[in-house]
Amino acid sequence: MRFKAIQHTAWCGGLVFAISFSVNGLAQSAGQASSADKSFVKNAIEGGNAEIELGQMAMARGNSDDVKQFGKKMVDDHAQLGEQMKTVAGQIGVTPPKAIPASDKALEMKLKMLSANDFDQAYIKAMVKDHQQDLANFKKEAMSGSSPAVKDAATQCVQVISSHLQMIQQIAQSHNVQAANQ
Repeated sequence: MRFKAIQHTAWCGGLVFAISFSVNGLAQSAGQASSADKSFVKNAIEGGNAEIELGQMAMARGNSDDVKQFGKKMVDDHAQLGEQMKTVAGQIGVTPPKAIPASDKALEMKLKMLSANDFDQAYIKAMVKDHQQDLANFKKEAMSGSSPAVKDAATQCVQVISSHLQMIQQIAQSHNVQAANQ
């Protein structure tokens, strides 16, 4: 499972990199990206920034090895995906945000106050919910986006998000964490 997830990340990364060069050849411009595409890219970068910060927290504060390993995977994968999404952002005229969403900042503050075991439970629940929502958002963009670069990036990254969701659902099951399904 871990090899498969890493393989998907590398494939997604290579495709976004290839898109960044091929789209320039197709005269991709900011004019072809809708406001929804631009908002999606901005939100994807912010969400990735949050995954990195929360993943670092899981590595430092997690009680169990699987939570710590998942946190490391989030840091590694989202750092790579963030750089690639920033390339797409540049193509469509979006300034990549450096911050994280307010809701994730609030989650970060909540997690800081928890004991190690309570941290694991809350982090697992949050990651299941977040990856379910991200998967739905990326699938929607892949189907309805107007920018070919953004659509292609979203399409390919659906596989990475899906693998993250499968991993965190398995961790939730092993920790007997009831995470709501959307």
